[in-house]
Amino acid sequence: MTLAKSARARTGNIEGAAVRDDIGRTYVAGPVRLPSLTLTALQAVVAAAASSGVTKLEAAVVVTGEVDVDRSVLEGLGEPTVHVVAP
Repeated sequence: MTLAKSARARTGNIEGAAVRDDIGRTYVAGPVRLPSLTLTALQAVVAAAASSGVTKLEAAVVVTGEVDVDRSVLEGLGEPTVHVVAP
């Protein structure tokens, strides 16, 4: 949760996410909002992990003001525990 909150604070966004893979590596990200690409923090952190070769996640934390978090981005990466925390 600390890493997800730090990603949120570092980017100045209301949202931040962190995931841990099956060997203990951790990835963090904030949302991406570009003219050509829009990703939630969870989508961005999963993309970062997947691009590093991760095939299984153990846990994900999302700090967000949103009521619903689209967890479908986690499909194919095991069944990680997901915590959604209000800012």
